[in-house]
Amino acid sequence: MTAIEGAAGRDGTQAVSPVLVTPRLILRPYTAADLPLVLPIFSDPITMAFWPQPLTEAAVSAWVLRHSAAFQTTRLGRLLVELRDTHVAIGDCGIMNSEVNGRPEYDLGYIIHHPYWRQGFGSECAQACLDYGIHMLGLRRIVANMPYDHTASMRVAERLGMQREATFHNLRNRNILTYLYSFNL
Repeated sequence: MTAIEGAAGRDGTQAVSPVLVTPRLILRPYTAADLPLVLPIFSDPITMAFWPQPLTEAAVSAWVLRHSAAFQTTRLGRLLVELRDTHVAIGDCGIMNSEVNGRPEYDLGYIIHHPYWRQGFGSECAQACLDYGIHMLGLRRIVANMPYDHTASMRVAERLGMQREATFHNLRNRNILTYLYSFNL
């Protein structure tokens, strides 16, 4: 993973830094102009099958604005994931301050659009964000949570070296059984 401070955006404007770059991906902070890029991802019923429901346009707009503002002020939040060679948006990934299982945590989340599943993009962007959290933000504990039946997400967490530490019913996601994975330094 490489962090590039002040990289230029696609339209030549100054992008919010840092941008995380992996061999195949660019992870960058959201801008208000990203709504049309991510609406097809977050509104897709297959991609969002493990969420309570696909997001509406208003919810996606709020997501983009919330994470854009959060990243600018705290350097935490979700980032847009693009293919490095084509700049096609394929998902989002990042670390947020969040309450998980009743306690404040640094929560790593990742969503990859279903046409790009089973190609290692989830692991690649999640590893970049984990490295960013540890090496650039100095975080000592990072968690990830997922529904008990989301085996692909569990495999990503395990590839990152995370260990399952708890099982709980997630009130934020239909009260379904949820696994909590953690990475502790």
